[in-house]
Amino acid sequence: MPRLVGDPAAFLDLLRAEAEGAPVALGVDLPIGVPRTYAALRPEPGFLGFLDTIRAWPDFFRVCETLTDIRHDRPFYPARGIKGMTRASHAAALGLGGASGLCRACDRATLERPAGAPLFWTLGANQSGKAAIAAWRDMLLPAFAPGGAVRLWPFEGPFRALLAHGTVAVAETYPAEALRHLGIKLRGSKRRQSDRALASEALLAAMIRLHVVPEPALIDALVDGLGRDPAGEDRFDCLLGVLCVINVVEGHRPDDTPDDPWLTTWEGWVLGQTALPVVRAVDDAVGKEFGRTEGVVARVCD
Repeated sequence: MPRLVGDPAAFLDLLRAEAEGAPVALGVDLPIGVPRTYAALRPEPGFLGFLDTIRAWPDFFRVCETLTDIRHDRPFYPARGIKGMTRASHAAALGLGGASGLCRACDRATLERPAGAPLFWTLGANQSGKAAIAAWRDMLLPAFAPGGAVRLWPFEGPFRALLAHGTVAVAETYPAEALRHLGIKLRGSKRRQSDRALASEALLAAMIRLHVVPEPALIDALVDGLGRDPAGEDRFDCLLGVLCVINVVEGHRPDDTPDDPWLTTWEGWVLGQTALPVVRAVDDAVGKEFGRTEGVVARVCD
């Protein structure tokens, strides 16, 4: 059954202790990596070096109140809603060009799913910035050291290769991707208990295919839609993340990234994703890397 992790700073050590020396495969529903437009302005060789750098930046995780507060060592914005604010103005304040400069390749829409939220944006329901702040500050930085027991995918190699004795391999997952990887089409909204309950049969069938044996309490919770409280959606996403990781570990989805060095040095990728981003004709930053999809136009991160 999904449960609260407790103290984030102790969470990864807790997983290692519970594994008793076996490798731990952990999927997290939050960004791991930074946009290539931002990375191009940094002197570090990659994201792992960047994590060491931000340890010394006291304001990095302090969300900006206004555009004038934004700096490269303080990129998260906005702290609250202000009339007229846009992602385009946020990107411009960071020197990233247009609004699409805030996005990593894996944040962009594909032919299979809509766009995800950009890393540094922290306002509204469709944002992932606050999750990144909490996880990077309270979980990753206390535990991560180059060559240590915590390994970050894809920056340190293919995911299955990171599953060594005594290690925790951490990869970014995305519930919308996981549903597609499992061949499940959600009817309605995952925010509604009744719609989550409708997905229970398909989720249980996916577990059978993956040789996963759910506890009776989990079966009951699935049939019930994982509870009527607001955290039911979080429990649903948690389960999808676990099944996404198992799907990759079992070899049913790739454990590497598309052939683009930006992904393995700076931006990261979504575990198991194969669909490439759809880009507009003017979006050269990613269009040059992945090619353009003729006849398809996506509104990305505006």
